[in-house]
Amino acid sequence: MKCFYYLSPTLASTEQISNDLHTVGIKDFYIHVVSKDESGLRQHHIHSSNYLETLDVIRVGLIGAFVGFTAGLVGVELLRYFEPFGPGVPNVVYGAIVFVATMFGAWEGGLIGIGAENRKLERFHDDLEAGRYLILIYARKEQDQKVRALMTDKHREAELVAEDRYFLNPFSRITRPVPSADHGAKALQKG
Repeated sequence: MKCFYYLSPTLASTEQISNDLHTVGIKDFYIHVVSKDESGLRQHHIHSSNYLETLDVIRVGLIGAFVGFTAGLVGVELLRYFEPFGPGVPNVVYGAIVFVATMFGAWEGGLIGIGAENRKLERFHDDLEAGRYLILIYARKEQDQKVRALMTDKHREAELVAEDRYFLNPFSRITRPVPSADHGAKALQKG
């Protein structure tokens, strides 16, 4: 599955793009719009983004889990070395310590991630603040060309600004698309 990032200038354009995407078989579940105008999206029945897309909960949560896991392993090794509870501590206790440390790290990371903008959306922050709409379109391989053709033919006002293999992979990098004939000048000007 691929995620296309399009910047749309207006709510009316975003609504029309959403409606046209439905005609080529893209369901609402696969169209997410990131915007400051949440009420406008609701009034026009446009599927808005969710917190997993706008906040960095997953990425920072996974980093926190890794840190917690590492701290848990270090703690277990220290307990085994110093044996403050004696030599007969069952391995299940050590496993529980690592598990609790990992979950605590994930929880702390998630709390930090709630306060941070998604790393993949940071580069669009100024556009969103200026009132533009970022449309995330998730398309299966067989829908890829339909989406590209629709956006090129009917929605030249929307700018393809990035692509990603799948948005929710927190460690993947989004790529700037190769400028096509219709969006080439805009992409090179922004670049």
